[in-house]
Amino acid sequence: MPHLVGSDGERYFSWELTPGTHVVGRKQDVDFCIPNSTVSRRHASIEVSPDDGTIRITDLGSHNGTLINSVRIEKAATAHVGDALVFGQVEFRILDEQEPPLPESVRTLSDQAGAGLEKSVVLSIAEALKPLPAKVSDIPEVMTSLSEMARMLVLPEPREIMLKRSLELVEKVIPAERLAILFTADDGESVSCAASVERGGRDHGDFSLSRTLINDILTNKNAILIEDSQRDSRYARQESVIISGMKSAMAVPLFDEGKVLGILYADTTNPLHRYTDEYLRLAATFGNIIASRLLNYELWNEREERKIIQAELKRAAQIQENLLVKTMPVVSGYQIHAFQQQSREVGGDLYDLHVLSDGRLVFMVADVSGKGMGAALLMSNILASFRIMYDSGDFRLLRAVELVSRQLCAHSGSLDFATLFIGILDPAAHSITYVNAGHPSPMVVDRAGGITELESSGMMIGAFAQCEWQEQTIALEPGSLLFVFSDGVTEAQCGEELYDERRMAPQVVTCSTFPPEEMVSRLMRDIADFADDVAGADDITMLVIKRAS
Repeated sequence: MPHLVGSDGERYFSWELTPGTHVVGRKQDVDFCIPNSTVSRRHASIEVSPDDGTIRITDLGSHNGTLINSVRIEKAATAHVGDALVFGQVEFRILDEQEPPLPESVRTLSDQAGAGLEKSVVLSIAEALKPLPAKVSDIPEVMTSLSEMARMLVLPEPREIMLKRSLELVEKVIPAERLAILFTADDGESVSCAASVERGGRDHGDFSLSRTLINDILTNKNAILIEDSQRDSRYARQESVIISGMKSAMAVPLFDEGKVLGILYADTTNPLHRYTDEYLRLAATFGNIIASRLLNYELWNEREERKIIQAELKRAAQIQENLLVKTMPVVSGYQIHAFQQQSREVGGDLYDLHVLSDGRLVFMVADVSGKGMGAALLMSNILASFRIMYDSGDFRLLRAVELVSRQLCAHSGSLDFATLFIGILDPAAHSITYVNAGHPSPMVVDRAGGITELESSGMMIGAFAQCEWQEQTIALEPGSLLFVFSDGVTEAQCGEELYDERRMAPQVVTCSTFPPEEMVSRLMRDIADFADDVAGADDITMLVIKRAS
């Protein structure tokens, strides 16, 4: 005679499906009472044909629905032996017979009335981690093992040792042929064995959990108990759960702080060792403690990695700072000042100044695409490339820009490029010859406050293999100055508003009467006032070359 067998996580149910109509619901006066809040008072009816034993399930307008093999039924539907039924959130299975209870001599954590049922139990992790029943927590071995495992949260031992010791503690209270801790892979969908303990030292072969089981644990965060994988329709047709002949198994998520870090698994081939939902709850409790310890390892590793990264960034920032010119070159009749403020430890802005052998001054300001370490590496590459050519004896602007752009394009990614303004000041002729490769237009401010913008004369460097730039020349009259800047100046923000050229130009004119160093200082104060002292998201670089009056 078929039986309807199930569990709501707190109690087991087993009803014989005799011919006739049986009502399932939460009311005490129905045929099969399930005292669970997700079950309606009169939830469904089960009709068993007296002729051929056909089983028909009808939902009686329940609030949470009735499912047969995970499919919600809208009207009467036929069910068969082996099918899974769900009333509300309580799972059942139709079995062809009820197995006899375990012998009284076998000690289990469950009362004997339901321990021998052929079943699978699925509990949400929230349900599985509820306080253990008193009859479980009162067992000395359980509390001793839990206490020893809790101590591991603060013990400074390697992770591999902690995992092995954890399984040995679990083994003291959960009978198993094999226990294992499996970690989730980077894809988040597969697992690999991190530690295992096998009774008697036997090797049962490689772990091979079914995809159904893994997905249910990792995705749905369920704790699962399987009495017999070969008779459970959810797993019998899947890849072998662990070993053929496995009689009972449990798998619980290593769950803490909302994360599933892996799986704690136990199985047995011993027919006398039947896992119950109390074993499942106990395994979930152990798994939660293990997960807490694993998170501690992760946090410690993250802290150590951050320390290493911070040390590397600090060293990189020192190197980058040392690459920039600290002492401004002396050019007769001119005042020169360069300034840089980075938004991060390292950045992608650069400036450089160098007096050639013939007394002319090469200067540049560039802004590399991107931010952080990658931009800093490109910055140092560009700077080094130009510096190699300074002492060639025949430094020419167009040739230098073309060579650097070509090598940058050949040895970097498609998004790695830089805007560049590079010029040569001839102090004898009081002229500046320059190339503007896609850089924000510098300003020449004359003594009367008039502004001339030096607009772009070609593409950014490194953007394309073949590019052309034009060389321009402008005279610097007495008292006039050249102001070169990066877009970190004009893109400083106050909410959605930018400190753009319209704000910057009047300030540059107003400050142009001061020496270059004070001019830059005043501009930076104005930017800080505008942005309300909020740190900018981009580097700021300024270069001022001023001819004496």
